[in-house]
Amino acid sequence: MGRGYSTEDIREKLILILKDSDSGMSGVEISEKVSINRITMIKYLKVFAAEGLLRQKNIGNVTLWFLEPGQESFDFPDDYFKVTSRYTDYLIKGTEDQVYSLIRNCLHSGGIVTRLILEVIVPAIDSVKNLYDEGKIGTSELNLLQTTISKSLQIFNQLPIVPEPKKNIIVIAADNQSNLISEAASSSYHSNGWNVFHLGDMSSAIDVLFDLDFQKLVGKIWKQKPGILIVSVFSQTGEGLNFFADSINPIKEKSGKRMKLALCGKVSKKSKIKSDLTSEKIDDILQWSQTVFENLK
Repeated sequence: MGRGYSTEDIREKLILILKDSDSGMSGVEISEKVSINRITMIKYLKVFAAEGLLRQKNIGNVTLWFLEPGQESFDFPDDYFKVTSRYTDYLIKGTEDQVYSLIRNCLHSGGIVTRLILEVIVPAIDSVKNLYDEGKIGTSELNLLQTTISKSLQIFNQLPIVPEPKKNIIVIAADNQSNLISEAASSSYHSNGWNVFHLGDMSSAIDVLFDLDFQKLVGKIWKQKPGILIVSVFSQTGEGLNFFADSINPIKEKSGKRMKLALCGKVSKKSKIKSDLTSEKIDDILQWSQTVFENLK
């Protein structure tokens, strides 16, 4: 690494150097400005181009490098609050390209995926739902905005993460309304090295045969029972949580103490739903899952 710079330092310097350059710069020019030898700098430029930060153009024997449109750097953790409002604003009033560029810029600036999900994506999901509930947007626009959020989460899922074999999670949405928040949870789990099995909206599977079907899946993906297997269910209703808890608990009991059940949704105080954790907050579910793994013996 040149002069002790981190990858984030180099990325930030490149943005500053190239943001006002309409004609681009050669690798030699960039290496001189960043004070890194040319060969090392070219390697970094190719990596950043693969990430979508830069593009290159060959003119004769010279390769010029340009900043892709919409690139900027952030200073985390101070800028999470700024990104929260900007993401929702781009989502509702801007373009899809602005939304996706913002997410990529956050990652390029060293933003932590789970914090981006909890402090940016989840508030946006709530804002969109509130707009729909208040009659300010219709079903068509609701679906469009939710699809854009889902595509934002896919950017996180494309990050090259090597999963830990002992960290296994099945994520279920008990209804269509919970699907997006379950996607957000899955993206966070993925970024933290979990083997994620995202089942999506399983409302169509609510029948007497689900327990047999689910037991077959568990036997397939957790055959050797490495580490732990957590099943995380998200639901807008107590009925949804109740059904999946009743179906999964007998399987959990047969599988031993290293299979856990977490429920995310509203449950009345009088409810007798059995689980290892029940909470309305996605951050509780995520933190608890990590704690359970860390306490694994």
